[in-house]
Amino acid sequence: MTVALHDSGNRMIQVMKRPVIALVLLALVGAGLLWHFARAPRAAGKTEVTSAPIPVIVANVSRKDVPIYLMGLGTVQASNTVTVTAQVEGVLEKVTFVEGQDVKKGQLLAQIDPRPYQAQLEQAIAKKAVDEAQLEHARRDLERYAKLAPLDYTSKLTFDATTAQVAQLVAQLKGDQGSIDYAKTQLDYTSITSPLDGRTGVRLIDAGNIVRAANAMVVVTQLQPISVFFTLATTDIQQVQDALQKGPLVAAAFSQDDKTKLDTGTLLLVDNQADPTSGTVRLKASFPNKQQRLWPGTFVNVELVTAIQHDGLTIPLDAIQQGPQGQYVFLVGTDRKVAMRPVSIRQSLHGEALIDQGLSVGEVVVVRGQYRLLPDSLVSLADPRDPNVVPNPSTASSGMLP
Repeated sequence: MTVALHDSGNRMIQVMKRPVIALVLLALVGAGLLWHFARAPRAAGKTEVTSAPIPVIVANVSRKDVPIYLMGLGTVQASNTVTVTAQVEGVLEKVTFVEGQDVKKGQLLAQIDPRPYQAQLEQAIAKKAVDEAQLEHARRDLERYAKLAPLDYTSKLTFDATTAQVAQLVAQLKGDQGSIDYAKTQLDYTSITSPLDGRTGVRLIDAGNIVRAANAMVVVTQLQPISVFFTLATTDIQQVQDALQKGPLVAAAFSQDDKTKLDTGTLLLVDNQADPTSGTVRLKASFPNKQQRLWPGTFVNVELVTAIQHDGLTIPLDAIQQGPQGQYVFLVGTDRKVAMRPVSIRQSLHGEALIDQGLSVGEVVVVRGQYRLLPDSLVSLADPRDPNVVPNPSTASSGMLP
């Protein structure tokens, strides 16, 4: 009886285990199927991306003459700045300029009451007229005495006295003329004029005030032409000096972001000594500033042309990539597959790179879309007029590469 019960219990346990094992097996099979189907689309997608051509924008390696630049940070400075002051004392009758107005040399800026100085001039003129009359009388006496002296009709003392009087009056007339010139100058000073072509600043005194000599009226700044002082490293000065031996050097001024060309001018001088603390030399360039885009006190970037690279190879700067081994480009072959090509550049500026080694004229490089490329990637050529087709940002900047 005991044996029968034991066997019956074992059969019941085995019967109970079978559903559990079946459920475990079903769960494992279901999980495997889910993993397979979840992975299959991604794998298929990956294969599709890898095999489809990658859209890129390309450019040809071109050949042209390229200016070689030295770059420095500069400060714009007015060619001349004059503080216009009163040179005589008096009541300021009127101010004839407008603040911020362009004025010409000799243009009236302000007027001091001229009447006291006009009166002084008239007095000096009258004094000279009196002395001229006295001189004329003395000369006639001297002529008569000169005729009578040989005949002993007059004394030598009288003749000598008259001679001295004539000489004294001649000297006095010279002094009178000096007084007249001085009075005219003082009268002219009552009209305050611009000493140069330029632009006025803020008015420093109003009409109706009593002004004295050295009272400032306004500051006039010459804007055309205008100067820019900039610095270059001492190691660049020999290159500048060698270029100057061939003729004047052209300088270009650009905005601080280096995107806008403000004006083109000429190098005037290289300072006669370097700054030992910074290792730089100061240079000065002059710009016509016809459009007045250069303003005193502002900072600009100055590009000094020292040479011309004839038949230089150029590509857009966005084509240059930086890797662990240095700079390179993606070159597009005739089979539309890309290859990595190491390059060295001599100069990069304003979105253009001057290639020193690594490329030949006519070769095709990728300028947009590099982030998806690997060696031997197949590419399709997108329309360069529609850069949104290749949405990745450029990897190069528009300024100098380090």
